[in-house]
Amino acid sequence: MITIRPAASRGHAHVGWLDSRHSFSFGDYYDPQHMGVSRLRVINDDHVAPGGGFATHGHRDMEILSYVLAGTISHKDSLGHEATVSAGEFQLMNAGSGIRHSEYNRHDQPLHFLQIWLVPDQQGLSPSYQQARFDGHGKVLVLSPDGEAGSLKVHQDSRLYRLTLAAGEQQSHALAGTRVGYVQIVSGQWRVNGSTVGADDGVRAAAGTVLQFDALSEGELLLFDLP
Repeated sequence: MITIRPAASRGHAHVGWLDSRHSFSFGDYYDPQHMGVSRLRVINDDHVAPGGGFATHGHRDMEILSYVLAGTISHKDSLGHEATVSAGEFQLMNAGSGIRHSEYNRHDQPLHFLQIWLVPDQQGLSPSYQQARFDGHGKVLVLSPDGEAGSLKVHQDSRLYRLTLAAGEQQSHALAGTRVGYVQIVSGQWRVNGSTVGADDGVRAAAGTVLQFDALSEGELLLFDLP
């Protein structure tokens, strides 16, 4: 069974330099029907104007994944990392026992990225930073608990896949046993288990669902396989 989360139904925050849509309750947006799925707690669809950004602030006991869709993030953290994260790249911070960081758009083009939070299986871990790009057609593993196939390593039994298909192509994914799923459509038009969805829509999948993806146009989506 699947449930569609239409893009237009998400929470919305606009504070000048930041225009953000929230798939799950976050900040001033609260909806008890949308508190996350399993270990997936946050998907924020953030648009940051040139010169804008998140000043230095702290996190702890959270896995924070950023996926840049357009533009470039300028990152700096208390571990000593200074990095730029460009379109097509993923950045993963394990906040662990505590980390402070800033994320700015220091370029003259708008920045568009997905900010994703996952709750780790352990608290008080040593903070860490990872960054990588995952190209390739079809279903590509981005995140896993053991860093399988060069994926980013997350401290929980969850996997994230990036799926890109051309118009007319198909792909399936079975959620084994009690595992559940969440799909975030990045681009294109899709049919998921018979329901038509488009850019920025979400799809929640119950345990044991076999997800069938039919690309109605060229497109991309993110697929979370969760405990």
